[in-house]
Amino acid sequence: MQELDLLIVGAGWTSTFLIPLLKSRHQTYAATTTTGRDDTIKFRFDPSASDSSYFSILPTARNVLITFPLVGTGQSKLLVSSYLSTRPHTSSATTRFMQLGSTGIFQIPTQPLWVSRHSQYDTENKRAVAEDELIALGGCVLNLAGLWGGPRDPRHWVDRVAQTKEQVKTKTSLHMVHGVDVARAILAVFERWDSAKAPGRWMLTDGFVYDWWALFAGWADVEEDPKIVSDIERGHNEPKPRQQSSWVYELMQEEGVQALPRSMERLGRCYDSREFWTTFGITPLRARI
Repeated sequence: MQELDLLIVGAGWTSTFLIPLLKSRHQTYAATTTTGRDDTIKFRFDPSASDSSYFSILPTARNVLITFPLVGTGQSKLLVSSYLSTRPHTSSATTRFMQLGSTGIFQIPTQPLWVSRHSQYDTENKRAVAEDELIALGGCVLNLAGLWGGPRDPRHWVDRVAQTKEQVKTKTSLHMVHGVDVARAILAVFERWDSAKAPGRWMLTDGFVYDWWALFAGWADVEEDPKIVSDIERGHNEPKPRQQSSWVYELMQEEGVQALPRSMERLGRCYDSREFWTTFGITPLRARI
């Protein structure tokens, strides 16, 4: 069987942006799910299995993307060795492995204001442990900021993330990246793997540091019920801002915030992902939520 350009191990939300991009670039691919839905390969990684022969169902690909979390010591090594051992003509020198991770590992109390891929992270975090193991094997990890796009609409997260004034008060910075740009980033890394020295840990955001207060205020009129929106447009109801927006303006007065967004110093924990975009020669298409 011809070697594929990319194997996606775990075709979830990311694949809804990645697969269309692969098709548009006429690149060959295969994807797995635990159920085999939507013309994918039925596959489930079992770190407790003593026999790795079940990996033989997977096609051979030059690039392997792991989208689900690997945790703790041993899982990354097991997945890589199991994949390579079930295809005798491949090796770690010719097969590139990438793991999608989270920027959450960088959320530690000792961080300075600006955080980059070179900053300290929680090395005891189980996902970070597995990521470090993959990197030691010559792999690459993309630590992604908050994901949005498609059904993931940040405007509809307001009631979930802050239901009281005190909760609004504690909300500071937010970092995001759109699924389209995640897909573009993944392919950019594989395309420039050698020239850009891709193996290692990379941080991916859209380059913005969002202020939750500014978002609450900006989304004051967002309503999920289309009937309410329709009534407002017809003038049947006076529009009322969301409570979170009202709390923001109260807090601005109480804390002496003259305008939004607040300064980086007030927000704290600001991610600097410039190195990724400059190294791999692309810029975000869907920056700014």
